[in-house]
Amino acid sequence: MASNSPASVTTALEKWGFPLQELYRLAFTFYKQNSGKAIHLSYEDNLKLIAFKQQASLGAFNTNHAPALGVLDVIGRDRQQHWQLLGDMTREQAMEGFIDLLDTMCSAFRPYIEAVRQNRDETLKAELRRMELEKETRQKREREQQELLEEGYKEEMQRRQLQDALNKQTYQQFKLYAEKQFPGNPEQQAVLIHQLQREHYHQYMQQLHLQNQNQGETRDKDKEKEKEKMKMPQQEQKELAEKAKEQEQANNNNGSLAEMANAMEGLQLSDKFPQREREQEQLHDVESMQHVLGAGEGAGEGGGGGGGSSEDYDDYVMIRPAKIWTRPDIQQFKTEVSAGDGDGVITIGHGDTVTVRVPTNLNGKCIFWEFATDNYDIGFGIYFEWAKPVTNEVTVHVSDSDEDEDCVDEDYLSTTEDLESGSISQDRINLAAQNAAAAAASKAPISIIVPIYRRECYNEVYVGSHSYPGEGVYLLKFDNSYSIWRSKTLYYRVYYER
Repeated sequence: MASNSPASVTTALEKWGFPLQELYRLAFTFYKQNSGKAIHLSYEDNLKLIAFKQQASLGAFNTNHAPALGVLDVIGRDRQQHWQLLGDMTREQAMEGFIDLLDTMCSAFRPYIEAVRQNRDETLKAELRRMELEKETRQKREREQQELLEEGYKEEMQRRQLQDALNKQTYQQFKLYAEKQFPGNPEQQAVLIHQLQREHYHQYMQQLHLQNQNQGETRDKDKEKEKEKMKMPQQEQKELAEKAKEQEQANNNNGSLAEMANAMEGLQLSDKFPQREREQEQLHDVESMQHVLGAGEGAGEGGGGGGGSSEDYDDYVMIRPAKIWTRPDIQQFKTEVSAGDGDGVITIGHGDTVTVRVPTNLNGKCIFWEFATDNYDIGFGIYFEWAKPVTNEVTVHVSDSDEDEDCVDEDYLSTTEDLESGSISQDRINLAAQNAAAAAASKAPISIIVPIYRRECYNEVYVGSHSYPGEGVYLLKFDNSYSIWRSKTLYYRVYYER
């Protein structure tokens, strides 16, 4: 019995395209749905089909397990007789007999099986296509996600490498500046160095972005010029080509792109932090000026007419560094300043620099200052003017720039180009030079206590103090000259200690 099962299954699969078990279920379903409708079999053929069905479901007929029949149950007795005639036929053979007999007696059975098989094949193909599409879509999505992750990782690594390189280049410079700002305070020095390096990186990226934009605009303009060249006559195209060659030769003379990149990299600190480099230079100039003043004192004592000037500078050669710190109570500070007479609140226009002149007090020995702004930063620095105060009042001055504009009139000097002016032109030049020298000599010397650079004073109050170096006027500089469109609201307070 067992040896017949694989052969029967293989035969049914080759003949019908279905395994025997599945083919039998389809045949029995077809018989039940269409018996008496599309199928009209004789009584004898129905008994044979039922006998095959009983043999396939229950196996060979067993008298002990057969249900008892009534005296008048003729149909039941006929069914048992046809079942007994099948003898020891296996279930697989009974299934084959049921299928073959149904195929012989009903011509619609084979087209039904063909339709089911075709539908099954189409369903399988559609399911396979759907599975393949889902697989491709999933793989594509995974690849895109992987590419995004890899791209993001590469960008992050490039950003870190660039930031690390910039930090290494600027560390020593920022460290020196931080040591001067916060002597003996490593924590504040580290915070200031981190802020300066972060600002340096952001400004570098902004400049790089602007350079890329300019390059893109240049490429677009070049494309437009090429389109215009296509429309130009041949003679004009030749002239433009010659000009382009000359320009290319000039660019080659200036150096290769790599050398230009190295030069830009070496100059990036001055491009990104012109203000901070000026601070370092100004600090160096102050120290040099102090040494010069000390030397001038000795020279003045030995040199007759210069003795009085050296005595005036004798008290302020040595200047102590200022102390600067911050505190978080910015809202309370603004409220206190606003509740006063209103002198401590100033609106600094875009491009302007405000100078608060604070004369030294005879009863004081140290100046204190506090300031904050709304929403935006401001440039801040402190100078000391070595001149006897003419008033004890604190005054505020507004200018378009924090730099002095004392210079010789260019229109006045332009007469040197006029050959017909003769000796009169030279006399005017000499007179202008003498006037400029006299103005410079009469101007009081100024020392830099704190260089000007931008402070993020919109998050916390900036506080500082400085011991009087002598008699003179403190110049508190609030610089907004770098802002093209935005004005700043400043809250400040200045007082002295006895």
